[in-house]
Amino acid sequence: MYKDGKIWVANNENGEKVFLLPKMANRHGLIAGATGTGKTVTLKVLAEGFSDMGVPVFLADVKGDLSGMVSEGRDSEDMQTRIRRFGLDEAHFSYTKYPATFWDVFGKEGIPLRTTVSEMGPLLLSRILGLNDLQRDILSITFKIADDNDLLLVDTKDLKAMLNYISENNKEFAADYGNISKVSIAAIVRAIVSLEIEGADKFFFEPALNIRDFFTTGEGGKGMINILDSTSLINNGTLYATFLLWMLSELFETLPEVGDLDKPKMVFFFDEAHLLFADTPKLLMDKIEQVVKLIRSKGVGIYFVTQNPRDIPDGVLAQLGNKIQHALRAYTPSDMKAVKVAADSFRENPAFKTADVIQELGTGEAVCSLLDEDGIPTVVEKVSILPPQSLMGGIDDSLREKEIKQSVLYSKYYEAEDPDSAYEFLERKGLADAEAKAKLKAEEEAAKAKAKEEAAAARAKEKEEAAEARKKKQAAKSVGNAVAGTVGREVGKTFGGKFGKFGKTLGGNLGASLGRGILSTLFKV
Repeated sequence: MYKDGKIWVANNENGEKVFLLPKMANRHGLIAGATGTGKTVTLKVLAEGFSDMGVPVFLADVKGDLSGMVSEGRDSEDMQTRIRRFGLDEAHFSYTKYPATFWDVFGKEGIPLRTTVSEMGPLLLSRILGLNDLQRDILSITFKIADDNDLLLVDTKDLKAMLNYISENNKEFAADYGNISKVSIAAIVRAIVSLEIEGADKFFFEPALNIRDFFTTGEGGKGMINILDSTSLINNGTLYATFLLWMLSELFETLPEVGDLDKPKMVFFFDEAHLLFADTPKLLMDKIEQVVKLIRSKGVGIYFVTQNPRDIPDGVLAQLGNKIQHALRAYTPSDMKAVKVAADSFRENPAFKTADVIQELGTGEAVCSLLDEDGIPTVVEKVSILPPQSLMGGIDDSLREKEIKQSVLYSKYYEAEDPDSAYEFLERKGLADAEAKAKLKAEEEAAKAKAKEEAAAARAKEKEEAAEARKKKQAAKSVGNAVAGTVGREVGKTFGGKFGKFGKTLGGNLGASLGRGILSTLFKV
């Protein structure tokens, strides 16, 4: 509840009001406690207070019970009991509805919330896909090759097309980018297909979210409460966590440095915060810690909602100045250790033992330490959280649909767009390469056919010339034989006259041989 320029969060055991100071709200915070101890009520009270002071809020609605913020609260015996306990009257408390914009990665329970593969980046995408170090490096190289070739990676089909292109041409890329294993690329593609089967591919599309659209106000100047329906998204804890980290990175990279402000520019509440840090690679954990440390200077406050402070890494927990711890139950030695960790995160109060009080808290009660005017954590004290002014629980589908379609952002983000990007470019390139290859093949085949025809013509000519030569030789032989016969006969007559029959035969053979030899020389070709 917003009162006197501060957020009235609770009353302590002495009935004194406990306030969260707006100028300390960007120092981040923690809301912790076991299931059913009142974390959601605390979150709603803080969110309503920020909205009342004109600060936009982002909520991840994991259980579906935060949508009631668009409706006025309903009176009940329990609410009246709580109102009387805090001494509230109509001047200080009234059931109120708050301006809200509903978002949904899957586009079912809110305005579709999208980004592009390029904007998500290889580090966060590797976490979603569950890649090992080698595969993550190859994915980073893929992004680098895409950047070097001015190829935009919008959706998952762009990324798959790029990976397949690199796989087919990995030898060409090896000199500039190192060896790229086809086996590793195949594993990455399979992981992407698995993500598509789960429906997460709907998240990677245009128009991508402009994070500045969160920074709006509603009726009466109240800060817009952006509610991300996470009832389905939470089924994939890695996707849920990575998505929230992406938004945090977007804020960090988009917003300018503003230093300390009188009130934050925006406040984020991350429910089920332990999922943000589970199985997180060191490289990503270092980035998270860096963002949490530095984003406060950009006017953004982050509040983690989880069961136990030990769900949060020490490097992040140390940055959380405002802490509200609901009850924890200790049934085992491990549980007792968890209680002690929670108690040790507070500044000690000499009036009680914090670990004992944490185990004795009832629903709606908490131990609390908020930053004072000098940014110093107050001594821990036991408090009772105020009741929320908006509706506890969810709303019906008809009211949700009405709120979604009335949003000024509905028309901007509702229809998905598929721009000309890497997939389309590589598809055109593939067709062009195929056409060029087909043309080259046709030219080669034509050249081969022409060479074959020329060879056949040459062989025919050679054959013809050979036949002609044979004819000439045959003609020469015939003439030679005739002449040789005549010469032989004449010589034979001469020899025969002198030497008788033997001389005639010898002279005929000799004359024929002489005639053939002479004519063979004369008619040789």
